Amino acid sequence: MPEHTFRLNGEQVTVTADDDLRLLWVLRDLLGVTGPKYGCGINACKACTSHLNGRAVNPCAIPVKNLEPTDEVTTIEGLADTVDADLHPMQQAWLDLDVAQCGYCQPGQIMTAVALVRRAAEEGRAITDADLDGIRNICRCGTYPRIRAAIKAGAERR
Repeated sequence: MPEHTFRLNGEQVTVTADDDLRLLWVLRDLLGVTGPKYGCGINACKACTSHLNGRAVNPCAIPVKNLEPTDEVTTIEGLADTVDADLHPMQQAWLDLDVAQCGYCQPGQIMTAVALVRRAAEEGRAITDADLDGIRNICRCGTYPRIRAAIKAGAERR
């Protein structure tokens, strides 16, 4: 079986896995990282959303063979380290606004929100309602109004 090397939450990791094994299973089953959740396995629900080189991706859709040793995968577990704090401002906004109900989708929701805020900042603009309308992460509990409020609050704390 081939070896695959990439960076995970700031650390270089190497795993032995079939080339076509999806990154989600590498993270969860081989590396013990449980923040990215399995929801659908077909890149639809976005519960597994993580960052690859700073951009939101869905590990359920990425074969591990697509990763290079220089690629940086960030999961919810490593998010606070990206700002050198106990919590990322978006995580704190989630807590302050009591967003989570069951909590299952929240890691993916937060990772999507952080990537969205980063992209808007790179473009020199604020988060818009159109940005929020474009988020496709599914929340079965329906906490969308609180999610939207937390994204706006997290963007202001950035």
